[in-house]
Amino acid sequence: MEELAIKGAIVGGYDVGSFVAQTVARIRPDLIRALVVSPPLPGAGKRVLELKEAKEFWYATFHQLKLAEELVDGKPEAVRAYLRHFWEHWSGPTYIVDESRLDHLAEMYSKPGAFTASMMWYRSSGNPVTAYAQEEPPERSKRLATPTTILWQEHDSIFPIRWSDRLDDFFIDYKLERLLGVGHFTPLKATDKFAAAIKERLQD
Repeated sequence: MEELAIKGAIVGGYDVGSFVAQTVARIRPDLIRALVVSPPLPGAGKRVLELKEAKEFWYATFHQLKLAEELVDGKPEAVRAYLRHFWEHWSGPTYIVDESRLDHLAEMYSKPGAFTASMMWYRSSGNPVTAYAQEEPPERSKRLATPTTILWQEHDSIFPIRWSDRLDDFFIDYKLERLLGVGHFTPLKATDKFAAAIKERLQD
């Protein structure tokens, strides 16, 4: 952003991109005008250890194991089953997986080493469950002050919308919008709403 002389940017992101957007806003608020993000967001705390949520976060621990590589990497049928599980399970109740797109993803991730490479995000950053469980609200002066639009999905299996009750502990200036009928994959199911939120911030 510095090299391109970009200032006053609207930064949008979901999942890993949400982490990136929030981090950039914290370390260089002078470059960021506003954020538009979907979970993950702070506020889970020790609730991530409750039985229902713990059952959803098994993959984060699985990715740390050599067993994950042995069971899935380089095995097209296993890769396809793995990808289908998450795409279907984490989507909203009315979402239908596009088989042609699943075919493409399975082909890409079935190449030897590709699945293992995709897990390196988790291995390099550690188990997110540990981080959430140790999370503590910062003092007000350290809360994120960048104006933020939060698009929280109604049917996000790993980040239930009830966790939005603690946003005040982490954000100073935010707007929460619930995405009804939408699962974890905001860009696929709520593309128009994500784009509209960015446009709205541009007009502020």
